[in-house]
Amino acid sequence: MKRWQAILPLAALVGLGTLGAIQLMRPAEDSFTAKADRIAPATVFPLLSDESQTISFAPPPVDKPVMVNLFASWCAPCRAEHPDVTALAESHPGQVYGLAYKDRTEDTLGFLGELGNPFEKIGVDASGQGGLEFGLTGVPETFVISPDGKIILHVRGPLDAERRKQVSEALEG
Repeated sequence: MKRWQAILPLAALVGLGTLGAIQLMRPAEDSFTAKADRIAPATVFPLLSDESQTISFAPPPVDKPVMVNLFASWCAPCRAEHPDVTALAESHPGQVYGLAYKDRTEDTLGFLGELGNPFEKIGVDASGQGGLEFGLTGVPETFVISPDGKIILHVRGPLDAERRKQVSEALEG
């Protein structure tokens, strides 16, 4: 076998690996937000403030679109997006909810005590199953749910100014 024939498969593998790495390092911006048209899970979550009470988001607890932000105290991007979540809560009172994902209650309370609590109510998803039912790929993620219980926007990763604008527009209906 000639030397170039032996090198050809290796060169092809390196080329494909390089293209894959480039795609992972520079994904299309719209891959972080998605219009969704699926029903929010009917999962019932205990409230952080009082675990004897519960909340569900299908349908939302109010008769207008709501934002559900899945976050955790151990999540650095959650800390970074917190000012954007707070800004949304200020501009859309009563429409911003939280879901503490795989976090201990005392850690969540410490996180919110330090940064402020922008949420109308906070559900607790200690096992992480509820997040999976939403379609969570990793915290933080934000879902906007219509009054009839459909997920109309799914934002993967931390909010920033552009994504906050998209969420705000979805909350306005």
